[in-house]
Amino acid sequence: MDSIKVISKTTIQAPIQTSTTDSHQTINLTPWDLQFLPLGTIQKGLLFHQPIPTPNQINHLKQTLSTTLSFFPPLSGRLIITKHNTTTPNNTSCSIICNNLGVLFVHAKAYDTSITDILQPNIVPSIVHSFFPLNGVKNYQATSLSQPILAIQLTELTNGIFIGFTLNHVVSDGKSFWHFVNSWSQISKGSHKITKLPSFQRWFPNNIETPLLFPFTITESQSQSQDQRLKLPERIFHFTKAKLAELKSKANEEVNTEKTKTNISSLQALLSHVWLSIVRCKKLDPQEDFRYVVIIGVRPRMNPPLVEDYFGNAAMLGDVRMKVGELLECGIGKVALEMNKMIVSHTDEKIKNDYECWLRMPKLFSISSLTSGHSLVTSSSPRFDVYGNDFGWGKPVAVRSGGANKSNGKITVFAGVDEGSIDVEICLSYEILEALGNDNEFVVPISK
Repeated sequence: MDSIKVISKTTIQAPIQTSTTDSHQTINLTPWDLQFLPLGTIQKGLLFHQPIPTPNQINHLKQTLSTTLSFFPPLSGRLIITKHNTTTPNNTSCSIICNNLGVLFVHAKAYDTSITDILQPNIVPSIVHSFFPLNGVKNYQATSLSQPILAIQLTELTNGIFIGFTLNHVVSDGKSFWHFVNSWSQISKGSHKITKLPSFQRWFPNNIETPLLFPFTITESQSQSQDQRLKLPERIFHFTKAKLAELKSKANEEVNTEKTKTNISSLQALLSHVWLSIVRCKKLDPQEDFRYVVIIGVRPRMNPPLVEDYFGNAAMLGDVRMKVGELLECGIGKVALEMNKMIVSHTDEKIKNDYECWLRMPKLFSISSLTSGHSLVTSSSPRFDVYGNDFGWGKPVAVRSGGANKSNGKITVFAGVDEGSIDVEICLSYEILEALGNDNEFVVPISK
C-alpha cells in the first residue's frame, strides 16, 4: 500500500469568454484572510467507490472544472505580496489577482491500495496524505505558476477513486471551500449554472485604507514553518446520531438549561466530551491548565450579517481554558456550558473590536501558537455538505484530510456518512488514540 505514480499534470483555466468578472480584478484581503499566510493549505478529499475511470470521464472532470472556475475567478488566480517603502514594520500587503493562470490538476494511480485499505485500519494510513497535491506548500507561496491557489488530484485506487483538494487558506475558509466543491459536483452532474453564486466582496470597516499593511518576511515564515514536530498518527472516531443525542441530553440536564436559559448544542456537547476524554487519557497534573480552541464562523454573527455566500475567510478563534482537575471533576455539562458562553460572547461588537485590534497590531498565526501538549484545536464543521458531492458516479463513501497543519491536538470534524452522525479525526500519539479507542465512555462499543 505504498505505490503511487503520477500519470499526468495539467493546468486548468476558466474559459476566458465566460469569466464572470474582470480577468485582472484585484481582491484586497482582510485580517481574517491574512493571518493564515505562514500556515499550510486546506486539504480535504473525498473517497468514491468507482471502477477505473475512462479517459472520457477524466476529460469531463477537467472540462467541468474549467466551467466551475468561471464562477470562482480567485481560485485560478495568484497572490501578490508587495513590500512598501514605509518607516514602520507594517510594510507588506497581500492581494489576490484574478489573472486566470489556472489550477493544477493531477492524475495519479495507487496500484496496491483499495477502499478497504483506507477505511478499515484504526489509524489513517500514511498513503492518504499522498492523495493530495502541493504537500508542504505554505499559503504565502501561491505567487507563482508552480504554486497555484488551488490544486486537485484524482487518484485511482484498485476499486475506487480519491479526489484530493488543496486550497490556499488565505483565499478561503472551510465554508467557502465546500461551496466550491459543491458547485463543481453540481456542474459535473450536468447543470450549466450553480445554485449559489459566491460573493467576493471582502468586509472592511468604513474609511479603512486598503490594501492592509502588516509585518511579514518570507525568511521568518520559512523558519516558523519548518516542521520539527514528530509525525503523529490520526484516527477517525464515529459518533452515531443516538450517541450525539445522548451527549446533548446529558449536558443540558447537568447544567439545568431551563434555569440558565442556555441550550447546549450537539456539537458543543460532543467537543466537550472529546476534550474530557482526551484529558482523562493523558493523566495530567490536576493543577495544569488546558486550552480548547474553536474556530467560530462570523457570517451570521455580524450586524448586519455577512451574505451567506461570502467567499473568503470569515471566522475567528475562541478558546476556553480550565484546570485539568476542574475539567475532570465538573463533567460534560459544565464544560459544554463554558464552551457555549465563549461562543455566544462572539457578538458583532466583539468581532469588530478584535478586527480593529488586529489593524492596530497585526499578527499572523503559527502552528505552535495554536496547538501544544496542553491544548486542542478544532477545525471544519459537520454542517458542511460533504456527502452531497456526486460527480456522476454516486456519492462519496468517506471524507479524509491531508497532512497540512497537522499537529499534536488537531481535531477535525465532519458530517458522518450516516444521517445525523459526526466523524471526529484526532491527531495525537498512538498511546492516547489507543486509549480513546478502548474507552467505552468515549465511543459506542462495536458489537461483535
